[in-house]
Amino acid sequence: MIRFSSHPDTGIILECLVPRTRVRGSEKKIRGSGVYKTIFASLGLFSLPLAAQTIPQFEVDPYWPGALPAGWINATLGHPCVDSHDHIAVLDRQNITGEEAETSVPAASIMLFDTDGNLVDSWGDSTRVPDSIHGCAFDADDNIWVVGNNDGIAQKYSHAGELLFQIGTLGVLDTHDGTAIRAADNSINREPLNAGRDRLFFPAGVAIDPENGDAYIADGYGNKRIAVFDEHGQYLRQWGRQATLEETLAGTGGAFSYALHCIAISNEGLVYVCDREGLRVQVFDKMGNFVRNIWVKTGNASLPDTRGTVWGLAFSTDDAQRYLYVLDGRHEQVHILDHASGEILSSFGRPGHQLGNFTVAHGLSVDSNGNIYVAESGTGRRVQRFNLVRN
Repeated sequence: MIRFSSHPDTGIILECLVPRTRVRGSEKKIRGSGVYKTIFASLGLFSLPLAAQTIPQFEVDPYWPGALPAGWINATLGHPCVDSHDHIAVLDRQNITGEEAETSVPAASIMLFDTDGNLVDSWGDSTRVPDSIHGCAFDADDNIWVVGNNDGIAQKYSHAGELLFQIGTLGVLDTHDGTAIRAADNSINREPLNAGRDRLFFPAGVAIDPENGDAYIADGYGNKRIAVFDEHGQYLRQWGRQATLEETLAGTGGAFSYALHCIAISNEGLVYVCDREGLRVQVFDKMGNFVRNIWVKTGNASLPDTRGTVWGLAFSTDDAQRYLYVLDGRHEQVHILDHASGEILSSFGRPGHQLGNFTVAHGLSVDSNGNIYVAESGTGRRVQRFNLVRN
């Protein structure tokens, strides 16, 4: 719906009510004024900015994914990732409850679903994959890298599930004695070395450079760095450190509040890192030079925030990647941002257990058709697809 009202400078304000999502029929008001390049053909009046007209819209797919094999049950989930065939990898931590174990077995640690929701492959178990398996990414050959945020390793598997190599030793961390324990409040009882060339410290995410296969690891709960390894697992370089309170408030580049919760590489070759508790995405070039902040300060979040707003991110599928999708775990929403400006244009989702709601929304990914997949951790324990219905 378009509504007109007066403006002291231009004389006209155009207000457009744009649906956020069809799950609840909720709406977001987008306001624009002044002279724009396009014209309403039917009205002969000034148009809203193009971004306001073409904000992507999504609706939840109630039929995706399909049923798991008999006896399988999901536990808490890590971040999903998508390969070149639009197979969606779902990471399962297999930490089912004792009551669930009386009737069921944990789903596999790594599961591949096709776009119809069929389970097409699975492998891994909690004794072999990184503990608290957390993040994944596919390379140009559809090998999959995985990391876990209660471990010190990264693994690279073939698309068929063969372990190709591993960085580090299972359970050995980048601390002075190789050990650490994270308490329920996320405090950690060992100081990070933030320097390991053959081990990590509770990494959360990984992104692969499509040009050369280098792996950019958000090493990211214990350490505070982006560690870069080549396609064979050889250490190349790193950047990042623990932020002070003053640096968190100022948005200092390369200083991180707590969890480097996710990481992605844009078509421009820039590295986007989720500074979750710092309420921002930090953007770097591939050598670690800071480019800019994209702030996600929503609602009651304050700096530093114990829950944080930047839990997952992905880009729209157009070549320019005009939109940035950010998963706000504090408010259980997906925000659609204008990539260039960082402005939140629209949002969908809400806290809850119903279809289209989120409970501990943890990570997201986007397939080649622009559909969004959101995986839930904690008591959510599911992955939902949101189909792109307007681009």
